[in-house]
Amino acid sequence: MTTSDITPFEISVPETILARTRSRLSLYDDLPVEVVEEDDPWARGTPNAEIDRLARYWRDKFDWRTVEARLNAELPQFTTKIDVDGFGAFDVHFVHATSKAEGAIPLIFVHGWPGSFLEVSKILPLLVDANGEGNGEKGTQSFHVVAPSLVNFGFSQGCVKPGFGVDQHAEVCHKLMLKLGYDRYVTQGGDLGYFTTRFMALKYPGHVQAQHINMAIPAEPTATSHAELFAECQSTPLNAWETAAAGRSVHTMRTGLGYYNIQATKTQTIAIAVTSSPVGLLAWIYEKLHGWTDGYAWTEDEVLTWVCIYAFSAAGPEASMRIYYEETNRAGESSVAVAQRDSGDVKVGVSQFPAELTPPRELWLHTLGRVVFTKQHARGGHLAAWEVPELLVDDVRATVERVGGVSF
Repeated sequence: MTTSDITPFEISVPETILARTRSRLSLYDDLPVEVVEEDDPWARGTPNAEIDRLARYWRDKFDWRTVEARLNAELPQFTTKIDVDGFGAFDVHFVHATSKAEGAIPLIFVHGWPGSFLEVSKILPLLVDANGEGNGEKGTQSFHVVAPSLVNFGFSQGCVKPGFGVDQHAEVCHKLMLKLGYDRYVTQGGDLGYFTTRFMALKYPGHVQAQHINMAIPAEPTATSHAELFAECQSTPLNAWETAAAGRSVHTMRTGLGYYNIQATKTQTIAIAVTSSPVGLLAWIYEKLHGWTDGYAWTEDEVLTWVCIYAFSAAGPEASMRIYYEETNRAGESSVAVAQRDSGDVKVGVSQFPAELTPPRELWLHTLGRVVFTKQHARGGHLAAWEVPELLVDDVRATVERVGGVSF
């Protein structure tokens, strides 16, 4: 693979798009009638008061150009062409920061929905430079970090051909690492990044040396599939963390999957809503930013930066939702089942956070393969790289340290 077409990139949203967004926001003046559940104002979705506050801030105070300049200054960004079997070539946007530390390891960070490459911004300096002095602390692992915008997300090209799913995302990420000269590397991912990096480990085991995940959906061990592990589960009571996690899982399954069912079945309907209305897009995404974190205190600028990455994305805000439809209509074995396969020689580390959507028992994690590290944290949620970056980075390092003996 040639590296000649790797091009430096700076975010520069056309003024016409900003003007159109401002025009639509200028018309904002009301919201639908609201039924309020006194014990839980978020029970029926994002409260009017929250959206009114954020929409008015977006309209009157938020300065995208300032955010744009900061992201360009802080994140070394590039684009390149990646060929995907059966789908053609795509312009792929990515962050790539190299470490000055001796023995730095290549790592690819893969985001999910409603995330983006933006999620890497807090963990990037911690991973690249272990001690913050430009050379990495001796004995503390540093990394060369790659963080792509997945196809249909951020500033990567979109795909309108049906069937572009997790297999293709894994192919893009692997080929990107090879193109950058990283034949062996480690991965980190949650949400869609969990599925993508699990597929990478299964498809490219000679290249993926270890993976760290902060969302895991392991299979429940049975007497047939994992006899010894099943027996251990039967004889080991749930700890306090797991008891609370079980309640969280029940709550998510009962009240938190409306977005999934819509995006997995009638993607085009919600696409029209989020494309035509910036306030509609704000409500759709902010509900998840609030509900999937562990009481994280989002600022207006943070929320709107996340939303604007979608609003100003190369493929449009609706493109990111297509993966739900594609995977729901996937032929053969489901992506959940594929990701649950034993990853063989690829070592696995798992971080568990209490506000994750459906946190599993720790023992179940061992069905994923050669699990070398697990940790149940006291705080944090689904968007760990943004919410608790230090904890996530510590766990990535702990996973790599326990792999040992691998040459990069």
